[in-house]
Amino acid sequence: MAVAFYGLNSDSGLKKLDEYLLTRSYISGYQASKDDITVHAALSKAPSSEYVNVSRWYNHIGALLRISGVSGEGCGVTIEGFAPAEAVATPPAEDAKAVSAEDDDDDDVDLFGEETEEEKKAAEERAAAVKAAGKKKESGKSSVLLDVKPWDDETDMKKLEEAVRGVQMEGLLWGASKLVPVGYGIKKLQIMLTIVDDLVSVDNLIEDYLTAEPINEHVQSCDIVAFNKI
Repeated sequence: MAVAFYGLNSDSGLKKLDEYLLTRSYISGYQASKDDITVHAALSKAPSSEYVNVSRWYNHIGALLRISGVSGEGCGVTIEGFAPAEAVATPPAEDAKAVSAEDDDDDDVDLFGEETEEEKKAAEERAAAVKAAGKKKESGKSSVLLDVKPWDDETDMKKLEEAVRGVQMEGLLWGASKLVPVGYGIKKLQIMLTIVDDLVSVDNLIEDYLTAEPINEHVQSCDIVAFNKI
């Protein structure tokens, strides 16, 4: 079902969006989508830190757009006076021109002429570049949703989240989070993260960092709720 927002750049509109994101990491679903891009673009500027949930979500979507882009389709979103996002990203015009120029150069190649040493060297360099580019593309990214559970209702959840976000490594980006009631006064931390698959293993992250000393003073266990390729 499509979500509708009105007056996003007004105090009342931001307040409603902040309340909406209180229990959600994204505008729709469990991964970033075109719905998030639409709402992100509709905001004329970064929201005030007064709107804690909107500010957290805004910074997370901005980071995703800079690092990996957003591929989810979403459920559809309607914003007063603003058109929905039709695409996640469009290749720059300069790149298209470069590709066209390369195609034109290929048309000028004499396929039946004798290949010189310089042409052989150039061909080897192009092959190496293509191979290297292929390896880079293979290094994909994933969006992960974790449940981080405390020992009991006396656990300081603020310190728990600080300890979790304190884990820093190459290829790891922490995102939006929220506290979810479990029962008997206990709440768990539900937090999003984006990882570079070749650099970060979620299993190792949980076993070697999140449930190891000193963080296990606050954290009892961690569970993977959702794991999506980006």
